[in-house]
Amino acid sequence: MDIVKGLGGAVASSSLLGVPLGHNSSFLQGPAFAPPRIREAIWCGSTNSTTETGKDLKDLRVLNDVGDVPVQEIRDCGVDDDRLMKVISESVKILMDEAPLRPLVLGGDHSISFPVVRGVSERLGGPVDILHLDAHPDIYHAFEGNKYSHASPFARIMEGGYARRLLQKLGEGVKGVYISLDVDCLDPAFAPGVSHLEPGGLSFRDVLNIIHNLQGDVVAADVVEFNPQRDTVDGMTAMVAAKLVRELCAKMSK
Repeated sequence: MDIVKGLGGAVASSSLLGVPLGHNSSFLQGPAFAPPRIREAIWCGSTNSTTETGKDLKDLRVLNDVGDVPVQEIRDCGVDDDRLMKVISESVKILMDEAPLRPLVLGGDHSISFPVVRGVSERLGGPVDILHLDAHPDIYHAFEGNKYSHASPFARIMEGGYARRLLQKLGEGVKGVYISLDVDCLDPAFAPGVSHLEPGGLSFRDVLNIIHNLQGDVVAADVVEFNPQRDTVDGMTAMVAAKLVRELCAKMSK
């Protein structure tokens, strides 16, 4: 991107891409409304633009935004999920063609991880290591008969050879790392605005520590399954999701 180069350049710059898709959810479809709520919370006047690691989100070398894939408009034209998933993958590859941009994708339900990881893997020319933070494994072959269910993305990813390893803890030997962060990995005390509440989850600081201490090169990430229709009146989970996005931005950019 010319503007990033004009600011002195960057090795990697995180770029928000919204994928407002919720129809592959097995329970509630509210995650389709998440991307604008997350963006609103990122720039909320109650906080500032500096991350915990000292990076400023107003610096385009740290964060920029390419908008949303128009999921509902595409579906309204009669496009089926096979073609829609290809559109999402191609959108990711187009973004990555603009060096030094790296996709940080705002879901949407977890079904979006399949086309996003596919696009990242195809653009990089090989599989990635996936750090998967979630209350559920999401490896059903085809949950309720839907191969694109939000409970099945990692089955599609692994059978397609797009991931070298699917991990919940990264150790030595990781290569390009993709982080898939389902907000329901957090205990409901920290994130009540999800479709599937799972008491006994991680604390918010647990997740931030994982992100901050990660040693691998983060090539892309997604934050999924925030459901604004289940959030508190004051938007507590939107702020939680936004903070996760902010810290992921800082981790990815360099």
